[in-house]
Amino acid sequence: MFGLKKILSSDSVAKATAKIVGEGDSAVLQIAGDWLLSETRTNSKEIIASIPKNLSKLSFETSSLGTYDSALVCMLLKCYESCKEQNIDVDLESLPEGPRELLKLAVAVPEVSAEKNDGDWNLFNTVGSRAIKFMDTIASQCGFVGELTIASLNALRGKARYRTSDLLSIIQSSGPEALPIVALISFLVGLILAFVGAIQLAKYGSEIFVADLVGIAMVREMGAMMVGIVMSGRTGASFAAELGSMKVNEEISAFRTFGISPMEFLVFPRVLALVLMFPLLTIFADVIGMLGGFVIGAGMFDISYDQYANRTLSALNLVQISTGVMKSFIFGIIVACIGCRMGLQCENSSAGVGMATTSSVVQSITWIIVADAIFAVIFTIFDI
Repeated sequence: MFGLKKILSSDSVAKATAKIVGEGDSAVLQIAGDWLLSETRTNSKEIIASIPKNLSKLSFETSSLGTYDSALVCMLLKCYESCKEQNIDVDLESLPEGPRELLKLAVAVPEVSAEKNDGDWNLFNTVGSRAIKFMDTIASQCGFVGELTIASLNALRGKARYRTSDLLSIIQSSGPEALPIVALISFLVGLILAFVGAIQLAKYGSEIFVADLVGIAMVREMGAMMVGIVMSGRTGASFAAELGSMKVNEEISAFRTFGISPMEFLVFPRVLALVLMFPLLTIFADVIGMLGGFVIGAGMFDISYDQYANRTLSALNLVQISTGVMKSFIFGIIVACIGCRMGLQCENSSAGVGMATTSSVVQSITWIIVADAIFAVIFTIFDI
């Protein structure tokens, strides 16, 4: 890997040394010997201390370098960081290919450091900085919604630039391919609701009403919410990871360079696919959840299929069913928008893609619950 280790004979092992040579504004770090963790070597602190204060450029001379392992890369990394702190230009091209590529890899992703409490914590500074960050987030969200609205209007006029094949592929992955996990979760949720409700209803000899309980709970609340939560972790995270990786690889910038709007070409098909699939997945989840309730009703209380179906149909109506379907439209928009926004705004690093993916799942689930609470208040006010 990158010529990590040269093969030398056992009697050629030499002590690892490194020293700064040169005068004026340019110097050379001469590295010699075998830089191995098992061998004695020049201390990195001594090398850093010998770097001239007025230096502007540092290069490397490695003609006498033998075999090496991570000891060499650690020393080079410390010297590189010290030079950057002093605004010294480091000529990495003067290094052999192996150490050069490893050093570039080490400095590509910044180290994640925890916030330190140095005793100078200030309440007003903290509140102010977080308030500014919150306002920036709100402004970013408003900008994203505005661009998505423009892309949607262009699509209605037939002027949006996206591929139908991409839309169909996203529909396939977020719709039919999601049926197994949605079915499993919905069946278990319906089973749990029926089990908990039946235990209480059995005390009053009203086990038959478990069909009412499961049916109303699934179509009004649990069906749409379970689909939203499952799709947040499955599809929303996928959107964030896909778009985040495209941003890191500068594919998003390439779209803009060619005059193609990423909002139209990448975001709009994903939002449209989830808006179309969420209601269908919700109806499917409702049916599977009721089936789970029937398993408990028939298995524990000997309720027949006809009795369970009749009670369910008598408890449900078009208004009950439409409330859950209406919620699913909003939940689909929430999952798609948050996943795409976090992907487009992630940092240009692998760590940034991971953070964006995690944040998209957390935010999607949070906003789904908030939206469901708002719907509950609205339905209560209008007696729905």
